[in-house]
Amino acid sequence: MPDYRSRRKVRKKIVSWIVFFTVLLVTTVWLTPILVALFTSVRDYDDIILRGFFALPEEVSFDSYFAAWRQGRMRQYLPNSFLITLPALGATLLLSSLSAYAISRFRFPGRRPIYYMFIFGMMLPLQILMIPVFGLSNAMGLYDTYIGLIAIHTAFFLGFNTFVLKNYMSTVPPQIFDSAHIDGCSELRIWWQIMLPLTLPAFAALATLLFTWIFNDYLWALILVRTGDKMPVTTGLASLQGEFVTDWTVIMAGSLVGTIPTLMVFVFLQRYFIEGLTLGANK
Repeated sequence: MPDYRSRRKVRKKIVSWIVFFTVLLVTTVWLTPILVALFTSVRDYDDIILRGFFALPEEVSFDSYFAAWRQGRMRQYLPNSFLITLPALGATLLLSSLSAYAISRFRFPGRRPIYYMFIFGMMLPLQILMIPVFGLSNAMGLYDTYIGLIAIHTAFFLGFNTFVLKNYMSTVPPQIFDSAHIDGCSELRIWWQIMLPLTLPAFAALATLLFTWIFNDYLWALILVRTGDKMPVTTGLASLQGEFVTDWTVIMAGSLVGTIPTLMVFVFLQRYFIEGLTLGANK
């Protein structure tokens, strides 16, 4: 018996070390691009030309961040990203919460086909929609406008949000709504004062994901925005790459500056985000 216990402890220790080194290896591989971008952003352009892209910096300089903010027009691209992301995020959450509440709360003809329509819309690849969306936005006069980009983000993420919120709202006991009806609450007031607070973890998780996806979007911004003054961060940084010469220090510095908003959103909402991802795990 003692030999068996000792062998079992040895096996557990070996397994724990294997897991530790595996996690360490995966984390190192995951962080390598970020570290390369960080080291590149604090180097000089001449230093990269002379010593290579992956060499460590001899002198640390933050001139690339000032150049990205001024000459790289990050001071204009960042507000543009917020002008697109925040209205699209608010419209998507509002409309998806209303549609999810109606589908989960009421029984009406066509309820299931509407719900399946949201699900099937999630499965459409973006590449199929590029030409129709471009033609539609051009025909409606929404090409090269903030409204056109906000509308496509709202429409595209509406199905996913409705799917997630509907499944969560369906778990709320109907007795709560019956009691509210007895007290004289309208459906709109029930949705606003009862359902939304109960779905706050799911809302926070979706808001974090949507903010990241919309803020970092490159495809739709590339297709629907042409004017440089209206470009978000993603397409604005891509425009900094020249045909013959590319200052990678400025691009890397701008990329790191562009990641700050999404990191701040995750830091402030991480408690709700994790709680939203683990909904129902303890049941």
